[in-house]
Amino acid sequence: MMKAIMKYLIAFLFLVMDSTSLTAQVYQPTWSSLDSRPIPGWFEDAKFGIFIHWGVYSVPAYRPLENGLYASYSEWYYAKVLDNEKNGGKAFHKKNYGKDFEYRDFAPLFKAELWQPDAWAKMFKDAGAQYVVLTSKHHDGFCLWPTKSPYKKNWNAMDIGPKRDLVGELTTAVRGQGLKMGLYYSIIEWESSKTHRSETGYYVPLRMVEKYKIPESEYVDKHLLPQLKELVNNYKPSLLFSDGGEWDGSEEYLKTKEFLSWLYSESPIKSEVVVNDRFAKGMPGNHGDYYSSEYSDAKITKYHPWEESRGIGGSYGFNRAENLENYSTSKHLIIELIDIVSRGGNLLLNVGPAADGTIPVIMQERLSDIGKWLKVNGEAIYGTRKSVVPAQESYGQKLYFTQKGKIIYAIFAQWPNTAMTMNLKDIGTISKVSLVGVDKQVKWSYNKDELVITLPECSINELPSFYAWAIRIETK
Repeated sequence: MMKAIMKYLIAFLFLVMDSTSLTAQVYQPTWSSLDSRPIPGWFEDAKFGIFIHWGVYSVPAYRPLENGLYASYSEWYYAKVLDNEKNGGKAFHKKNYGKDFEYRDFAPLFKAELWQPDAWAKMFKDAGAQYVVLTSKHHDGFCLWPTKSPYKKNWNAMDIGPKRDLVGELTTAVRGQGLKMGLYYSIIEWESSKTHRSETGYYVPLRMVEKYKIPESEYVDKHLLPQLKELVNNYKPSLLFSDGGEWDGSEEYLKTKEFLSWLYSESPIKSEVVVNDRFAKGMPGNHGDYYSSEYSDAKITKYHPWEESRGIGGSYGFNRAENLENYSTSKHLIIELIDIVSRGGNLLLNVGPAADGTIPVIMQERLSDIGKWLKVNGEAIYGTRKSVVPAQESYGQKLYFTQKGKIIYAIFAQWPNTAMTMNLKDIGTISKVSLVGVDKQVKWSYNKDELVITLPECSINELPSFYAWAIRIETK
């Protein structure tokens, strides 16, 4: 008996020592060490998140619509509208706000007077999202939390405008709905960071740089790194979405590897946090827990967790210049979600609230439609991985494949009009086939190397969802 007890105690001690070594893992400030960290599993299981671009730029909420990628981003008002003569932005600003009206003068008008964080969180939950990412600070440098940075007095949401801790309140509400909370943080600031993208070397007029610039020698050690650690320690986000550093900032100047070493080894979120690949120049597509793409601007060619972000319209921040034709339909967004997940990625879909804290109704409607679809078909999305089944078509329409263990999902977006069959190749040995959400028999057979599936006839009232449907294929 004693020998058995001793064996049990020894095994238990080894287990404790093993788990302790895992939690005490130290990652050195080198890419070989940092890149060896396994990504926390929740991110690849989540598949669908909500991005929120909200800040001082939500007051003018305007940028002239132009052709081309990134051309309608209203959150770039300060850098691309206010002083821009080419697109008519400067004339618009002068006419509506006056020639002496600075960008910072918008801050008192960013009031969030109708904001209800609990209502936002419930809306995102009902949309089927598994995580939420808020812009804690965009490139304009305005902070949505009461930061202790000495350079942000009267340029944060507690000192001016809403007079509230927007990051803290939304974090509490989102977690109250059982969702993961993430924070976007801009590595650069237009009033302080240099750029190769303009003739002056800065993003905004030099008079603004001279007035508000954080000294280059103090930017990283006295502002950037303290703010990042402030967000981590105070709000414990499950995700950090960095941005802007990949344009001009060297990893040596920004001390990127040193920060990530601390984040992964010592921070209170070291076991859960995931980060993207935009902290510094040279990182995109090379380093980071996951790779980032926006409006399909990055081509992910090697297997690695990744995320596509985009707005419901052509802008991240609310842009009053956009009309109905500038917004994607619910069907388009649902098919994009399916396509991204079938390729092993996540979709981070952005909403751009108004300055008063309301989310435009058209955006709410899109989220509602996605949520209704996911309520039926979520099993073909959440927790899945890119399938081993190759991409293919059947009867002229593309099939999207996801996989969860031995279960393969074939998702299609066009309900057959006449031929109710689908021919699938390279599926393997089958034990059962069914249509997700439909309690009707699905017939199947083999024709040489093809799986032939006959869909059940369904009236429009019997269809469990619109826009797309999923076939569940259980393999042996």
